[in-house]
Amino acid sequence: MNAQHKLVFQTIQELSPQIHGAQAIILRKVGLSRQAFNQWLHREETPWEQQDTLLKQKVLRYFNEHRQRIGAGKLKIYLNRDVELNFYVSLKRVKRLMTLLHLKCQSRVKKHHHVKQAEQELRDNVLNQRFNMTTKPNEVWLSDATEVHYGINGEYKARLCGVLDLHGRYLLSYNLSVTETSDAMIETFKRAFNKAGGAHPMVHTDRGSAYTSKDFNSLMTEHQVVRSMSRPGTPYDNAPMERWWNEFKLNWLDSHPLPKTRKELIKLIEEGIYYFNYIDRTAQRNGSTAVEYRGEAA
Repeated sequence: MNAQHKLVFQTIQELSPQIHGAQAIILRKVGLSRQAFNQWLHREETPWEQQDTLLKQKVLRYFNEHRQRIGAGKLKIYLNRDVELNFYVSLKRVKRLMTLLHLKCQSRVKKHHHVKQAEQELRDNVLNQRFNMTTKPNEVWLSDATEVHYGINGEYKARLCGVLDLHGRYLLSYNLSVTETSDAMIETFKRAFNKAGGAHPMVHTDRGSAYTSKDFNSLMTEHQVVRSMSRPGTPYDNAPMERWWNEFKLNWLDSHPLPKTRKELIKLIEEGIYYFNYIDRTAQRNGSTAVEYRGEAA
């Protein structure tokens, strides 16, 4: 049986109870017999079709659990780790089922940064885009801040600062402040150092005033870190941190109602950080969560 005939029979099955004579009209239009429809109606599902039926339920479940923000790649990871499925699920099969279910993940819009050639001079960029150089936690930390909004109409804004461990993309600490200041960054890093114990990582940031202040650099010297900075006008030098913020805003903040108060915003941020650290699985971490990936290296 080809896919078109199957689709016709499924349509008849749905419309017959609602529209009198629908079965006869549709079969006559497409040139199929009533006997063929009855054979399809009473046939037993093949093992493959049974798997597809179960997979459709699982795909819908995971897709909705992750606020409709995951694509076929991540769905494949979750399906192959589902203890109720005792068979392998290929990426091609997941894509086919998503098409049948009319599911589409919202993607990040790629930003294009046009930089003058003279501004791309390499200056104290020790990390130098070696984003896969770590072998264990707390070897390289990245930091940046992003703007978030709250209020009835999003009229209030705040700066969300974060420290990201490059190994496993685990967010160590965050701080919410009115503006991006050296004090806010210092507080964020103090929380990260307290959480990581006696770590002496390489710390990579952009060249913002908060990271070049005397007080911030004193803290870095106190903890014996190696400093690294992005080149002017080159956000890709801090790409994992930029990507983390983009996914956090698109796949978490934008998929929830706008917080009305600062308290609601803090609660939403904390829940989102927990999600990306403890629940979200990626192919880059071999299907592990950020916490599991750090544990595997320990």
